[in-house]
Parts: sequence; structure tokens; C-alpha cells
Amino acid sequence: MRWLQAGRFRLDLSEPKVMGIVNLTEDSFSGDGLGAQHDRALRQAEAFIAAGVDLLDLGAESTRPGAEPVPAERELERLLPVLEALRGAPVPLSVDTMKPEVMREVLRAGADLINDVAGFRLPGAIEAVAGSDCALCVMHMKGEPRTMQQSPAYEDVVAEVEAFLAQRTAALCAAGVARERILWDPGFGFGKTPAHNAALFRALPRLAAHQPLLVGVSRKTMIGQITGRPVGERLAGSLAAAVLAWANGASIVRVHDVAATVDAREILRALGPVAADGALA
Repeated sequence: MRWLQAGRFRLDLSEPKVMGIVNLTEDSFSGDGLGAQHDRALRQAEAFIAAGVDLLDLGAESTRPGAEPVPAERELERLLPVLEALRGAPVPLSVDTMKPEVMREVLRAGADLINDVAGFRLPGAIEAVAGSDCALCVMHMKGEPRTMQQSPAYEDVVAEVEAFLAQRTAALCAAGVARERILWDPGFGFGKTPAHNAALFRALPRLAAHQPLLVGVSRKTMIGQITGRPVGERLAGSLAAAVLAWANGASIVRVHDVAATVDAREILRALGPVAADGALA
């Protein structure tokens, strides 16, 4: 049985988990950015909890392809009021940031997980999180958001992503971070072509053998490229990808459409294959 130490929580990862996205940005690719509308963000978080979400992921800097960086001060202005209002929530609170100064402040404000698209590579990032008990999601990104989709190339995308995630995990462990605090995210759409995304998705069982996986493909371009649907019509494709991710070893899926994904999870639990120990096969 796998567990994830996430601040106030010790999550049983033998059951599939749903992470709900609360976008505190103004330019989200998915069209659900709330900016500084803190009351709306809290209502969304409360609705997600009522729908059965397992984790909440708050983000205040867009990482869509071509996005411009946001100063740390603006990130914190958007994050802290919502995070502090949700402190004590019945689910872990994740913050999506790559800035060490933001990591330190949100941990003081009650964050249970830091979700870093830069894989804790920025100077000071490891030091900002090592002494806490929060969970850490290490994601692979080739380049940075402004340029990552400009002709990304790999010799072997699966081996290179696997090696990167292993190297970042080793760096965290060398700083005293317990492995049970670490998640891996292959970074779908972050410096990857459709072929790269497909290869990584098929390699989920291989990656999951190392560390628990978080998979985020909800409403993404890769869903649109497969289905031909615009961003507002990608629910069915996103649900299919979520179920496939769980069935292939992912522990957590990060999604915009929480209630529908929770329903899909319940179908998988009731009708999907199970292993000898009763967990999902």
C-alpha cells in the first residue's frame, strides 16, 4: 500500500484520488481563471469539497504555453486570502508555484502540498520545502512556459523524463525529504509534442513503479488534438483520459471538472479490474 505524507494528512494512494483545480489566474487556458475574485474561489473550493474532491490545487500564475511570469507579490496577493480562508479544510491544500519565496509563505499559511512545474530546480526551492512535512509534486517541463512548445525534441522522451524525475527526487532526498512525500508528474503538454504525450501516457505503469504519479491532462491541448474539440467541449475526452490514467497506475488526476470526474472514478471502482488485494489492478 502506498501513502503520501501531505502536511496535515496521510493519504492512502491505493484508491484513486481527484485533485480539483482552483485557478486564481486571469489568463487560464481553460477559461476558468478567477484572478483576485476570492469569494468565487472559495465558493468553487467548497463546491469541489461537496462533490467529493480529495485535494485542492490553488494556482496564481498561469503556466499555459506562452504565459508570461507573474511577480511573487502578485501570486501571494491572490493566494494567501484564499489559502487562509480554507485553512483547516477537510482535504489537503496544494499550491501550484515554482517560486521559493511563494513556497515559504504558503507553507506558513497552511499549504499541505507544493506542486512545482519546474521540479524544484530554482535556487532555494529545495531549501524552502525540505524542513516541512508537506508533499511535493515534482513535474517535468522542457524549457519554460513562454517557450516550451517551440519544437520540443527528445532522443527518448520516456527515458529522459524518467531520468529527470529520478534526479530531482534524489536531490530532494539528499536534502532530507522522505520519499513518501514525493509525487511525480510527467508534465503532459509542458514541452511535448502529441507523440511525446502519447509515449509518456503509455509509459505510466513504468513511471508509477518509481513514485506515485499525479497526471494532469484535463481540457488540455492534447485532448483537443485527439478529439478535435475546442477547450470548452473536452469533458468527455478528459474523463476518458482520467480513467485510463488511473487504470495505468496514476494515483491522482488533476482536473477542472470535479463532480464528473468523481462519478467516473466511482464507475471505475465499481466495475473496473481489481488486484488480489482488492485494490484497482
